[in-house]
Amino acid sequence: MKVNVHAVNFTADRKLVEFVQERMSKLEKYYDKIVASDVFLKVENTSDKENKTVEIKIHVPGDDFIVKKQCKTFEEAVELATESLERLVMKRKEKTREHI
Repeated sequence: MKVNVHAVNFTADRKLVEFVQERMSKLEKYYDKIVASDVFLKVENTSDKENKTVEIKIHVPGDDFIVKKQCKTFEEAVELATESLERLVMKRKEKTREHI
């Protein structure tokens, strides 16, 4: 799976990008038909402590899944978003099994 990491209005350090790619690669255990994914890292200009937003879009044949999470850190947001995606792709896998 190809993982594209986009840092919006800031520069992400290598550790963060590697963390994102590692977490995204774990999704392939649940569903191996994921073609590519786009991960958008954004810092919102608010006084809130939870100003880090992660939006992940994954492309599977015939569908796209989008998950958006906002947390205090990018790592926490990536963790929550990938957990949500795990549930989504597992549901998708079950649906495709039923049709076979």
